[in-house]
Amino acid sequence: MTIAGTLTLPTGHGPFPAVVLISGSGPHDRDESVMGHKPFWVLSDYLTRRGIAVLRTDDRGVGKSTGTFANATINDFATDIEAGINYLATVPEISKTVGLIGHSAGADIAAMIAARNPNIKFIVLMAGSGVRGRDLLVEQVRMLNIAAGENAHEADMNAAKESDILDLVISDAQPSKLREELAKISPSEDLDLQLQRLNSPWFRSFLSHNPADDLKKVHCPVLVLNGSLDRQVPPRQNLPEICKALAEAPSLNFEIHEFNGLNHLFQKAQTGSPDEYSKISETISPDVLNTIVGWIKTTVHI
Repeated sequence: MTIAGTLTLPTGHGPFPAVVLISGSGPHDRDESVMGHKPFWVLSDYLTRRGIAVLRTDDRGVGKSTGTFANATINDFATDIEAGINYLATVPEISKTVGLIGHSAGADIAAMIAARNPNIKFIVLMAGSGVRGRDLLVEQVRMLNIAAGENAHEADMNAAKESDILDLVISDAQPSKLREELAKISPSEDLDLQLQRLNSPWFRSFLSHNPADDLKKVHCPVLVLNGSLDRQVPPRQNLPEICKALAEAPSLNFEIHEFNGLNHLFQKAQTGSPDEYSKISETISPDVLNTIVGWIKTTVHI
C-alpha cells in the first residue's frame, strides 16, 4: 500500500522542524477538503511560511493513496501516519523536532501515536475529544439538534435514540434488531447506507476508543484547541476530560484554549451548525493559526 502526500519546506537552509497533519473522520484528501474549504492547505501554508515544514497526506483509498478506506480501523490510520513520520526521518532537510497536528478524530490519532512514540516532540489537538466515541456521538446528536433549532426536550429524545442504537452496535446485536431500531429514526431509503456505516471497522473501533487513555501516557507537550460553538466535539463535554487526563500524564506540559464563537472547523460562526461551514468565507481563524505557531515556537524553542 502507498500513502501519497505533499511535503512543504520553508525557504532557507534546514534542517527544519516539521509537523504531520492528521485529518478527521471520513475519507479526506491531503487538504482535508470539506464544504468548499481546504483547512490543511491553509494550515500548511501558514506554518511553512513561518519556518515549519509540513507533511500532509491523502487518506488510504483517497486521492493518490492506495488501499481501502472502508476496511480500516483507527489503529490502521495511526499506522499510516506513522509511515509518514518514518519518511520524515529520511529527509535531510527535516530535523529531529517532529510533531503532530490532528483535527477532530485526527487528534485522537495524534494522542495515540504520541503515547507510544517517544520521538514525537509535541502534539496539537484541534477539536479533539476526551471521551469514548460512543459518548461523543450521543452528545453530538444532542448539540446538532439544538443548533438546528430543536428544543431541549426533542434534542434529548433524539440523543437517547442515538444512544440505544450505538449500544446495539457495541453489543453485536442481531442485524434484524439493529435494522428495526434504526428504522424508527432513519428514512427507509437510507437504512442500508446507515447500517453499512454502523458496521464499518472504523466506526466500531471509534465507538470503543477513549482518547483519554492515550493522553494519560503522553510524554511530550500538548496544545489543545476547541471552539465554543463546536457542535461536533462539544467543549463542555470534552475539554474537562482532556484536562483531567493530561493532568495525569508524565509531561504535565499542556495548554488548553477555547476560542469564543468558533465552530468545529475553527471558523467564526453564528450557531456552529455544519450547515454554516460552506457559507462562511473564512477557513481557519487567524487567532487559531497565530496560537499554533506561537506555541510551537515557544514550546520547542525554534
